[in-house]
Amino acid sequence: TPTLFPAVGALRVSQDPGEVRVTVGGGVALGCRVLVAEPWDLLRLEWVKDVGRGVLCAVRLRPTTPALLVPCTPRLRLAWHPPRATLSLHQARGDDAGRYLCRVTLEI
Repeated sequence: TPTLFPAVGALRVSQDPGEVRVTVGGGVALGCRVLVAEPWDLLRLEWVKDVGRGVLCAVRLRPTTPALLVPCTPRLRLAWHPPRATLSLHQARGDDAGRYLCRVTLEI
């Protein structure tokens, strides 16, 4: 079915998986799909944990940005393969538990 966007410049962001359990020492990949209704110049993509606790990883993207891999911390990496961003966590610890959110903003 076709996707309808409510307004010019609207974003549609979806994450997967919805919920996941990871064992200590294991790894996980969290996906974020970004669809933009209109042409855009600059997009900021951030992964945050437990909203309000700060940004884990962030990147600014342009429509011409090729696929890239950003090392955020020794255990976190952000990969961009348009239109999908993936946050990979390696060697999970107990304090990694929480809610992770992909936050996307169109910048002017």
